[in-house]
Amino acid sequence: MRALRGLARSFACFLYSRRIQEPGRPAHHTHGAQAPREPPHSPAALRVAPSRPAPPRTTSPTAAPGHTTAPSVLRAALRGGRHKMAAGAAPGRPAEQEAAVEAPVEEEDEEVAGAAPQSFKELGVTDVLCEACDQLGWKVPTKIQVEAIPVALQGRDIIGLAETGSGKTGAFALPILQALLEAPQRLFALVLTPTRELAFQISEQFEALGSSIGVHSAVIVGGIDTMSQSLALAKKPHIIIATPGRLVDHLENTKGFNLRALKFLVMDEADRILNMDFETEVDKILKVIPRDRKTFLFSATMTKQVQKLQRAALKNPVKCAVSSKYQTVEKLQQYYIFIPSKFKDSYLVYILNELAGNSFMVFCSTCNNTQRTALLLRNLGFTAIPLHGQMSQNKRLGSLNKFKAKARSILLATDVASRGLDIPHVDVVINFDIPTHSKDYIHRVGRTARAGRSGKSITFVTQYDVELFQRIEHLIGKKLPAFPMQEEEVMMLTERVAEAQRFARMELREQGEKKRSRNGDDDDTEEALGVRKKVAEVTNSLPERPWHTLSSRPVFDETGYSASPLIDGSMLKLVEQGWPWTPGHCGQHQALAPQDQRRGKE
Repeated sequence: MRALRGLARSFACFLYSRRIQEPGRPAHHTHGAQAPREPPHSPAALRVAPSRPAPPRTTSPTAAPGHTTAPSVLRAALRGGRHKMAAGAAPGRPAEQEAAVEAPVEEEDEEVAGAAPQSFKELGVTDVLCEACDQLGWKVPTKIQVEAIPVALQGRDIIGLAETGSGKTGAFALPILQALLEAPQRLFALVLTPTRELAFQISEQFEALGSSIGVHSAVIVGGIDTMSQSLALAKKPHIIIATPGRLVDHLENTKGFNLRALKFLVMDEADRILNMDFETEVDKILKVIPRDRKTFLFSATMTKQVQKLQRAALKNPVKCAVSSKYQTVEKLQQYYIFIPSKFKDSYLVYILNELAGNSFMVFCSTCNNTQRTALLLRNLGFTAIPLHGQMSQNKRLGSLNKFKAKARSILLATDVASRGLDIPHVDVVINFDIPTHSKDYIHRVGRTARAGRSGKSITFVTQYDVELFQRIEHLIGKKLPAFPMQEEEVMMLTERVAEAQRFARMELREQGEKKRSRNGDDDDTEEALGVRKKVAEVTNSLPERPWHTLSSRPVFDETGYSASPLIDGSMLKLVEQGWPWTPGHCGQHQALAPQDQRRGKE
């Protein structure tokens, strides 16, 4: 049966090869002796022999101009399709001549690429914005800016792919501001970002670049009072920088706010926006903005979701890619450390001591681990500060600003800080917990070695992380070296680290209890608000009776102030102002004036 199948396959291949031959031309024709005939289905018959020169491409007398004959099509396919027939190759020209003709074009492209513009003025940016760039210290445009700005000034949609720290914000901010100069309008551009911190950073860039022309921007993100944001939107700023969820909330609930006249839509870190399950919100936004807008997509990585969004939201876009698909910058020194998982804290302390004097960003996988590690390092005397999603927005911005101002040397963060944040003085990035998604590694280590500076990244690899680490190496296309370590010195730290771990767990437990007692109020500056909430809850739960008929025994909370329910309306105002209380005579409570507080405590 197998022999019959092989014979049938051979016969079918032979008939197919006979059918695609030119009429009247033998299948194997040589100028000398008849060459031995190979079976049509054998690899030797399908391979172009290097010793036999390829016959020149010819056209049949009856063929239409510009169309090659069937053997030419077959030979082009066998060569791998390097010179596609749809490209309009001249008929009758040998492949060697076509390659020779194309070679000088590539050389010309290299010459053009070598003469890169040395100033923003050469890219077509106006003098006002060039002066703003000089004030920010932007002397020479980066590669992505050289590629994207001229195309954006022509009014084309853009897909920008570049490694982190390459100046993507300037690549879309400058064309938008120049278009705003030419046609001033309120609610001119919308910038969508995946994280709140990145939104504030982009707003600062727009304000700095447009300070001389009076540009106003509004940041619309979660964690901030919606009423204040509604007032900011009512003033109709030129630029809106927002996270998708909060923007959709305002589009649906804020009266008088719409984006029907929008001219520009920018999606920064587009892959991260889609990975955070913002597809529904992005669809709603795309439905309420004009179709004739200009759209810019910028990211360091291109995913299938971004490609799908590109087809849905962009019109004939220009792809400005100045790097390979997944790439880290050249001046970044990348290392790994293979360690047992139970000694991760000890190795972290050792690294921080070895590289003392540098500025660190330490990435953890969960909010709880970030907070625990920050408390651990504080107990050991390090100036560490956490940044994660369970903190209030004021605390998150406070942590970020302290780290930027160099008041703290170690920032422990989740992936909320891995995208787009531009902190120039970050010297070392430590992946304390290896990222689950390999592409997040590129964004994490991109927080250092930005804008031409050098930097270091160290990844902790435990016995459970080997496969994830191998995926990262495969993604970036290089094998990482091991960071030099002194194991004996690490083991000497274990006792002190274990004691600090115990205190960190206790503090973490106390913080959790305080948060529950404050009913979710995690802002240290609002402890009085938490006390007032408890007073109001107790007061509302009591039956309506005259206050002087209740027990005269005061109820004190953990702050030392009385939280007694024996308070009428006028007394509650004094409690809200922070006045202490003391038991009085005849079952009454007296509010003490500030000068009498000491006497009352006695």
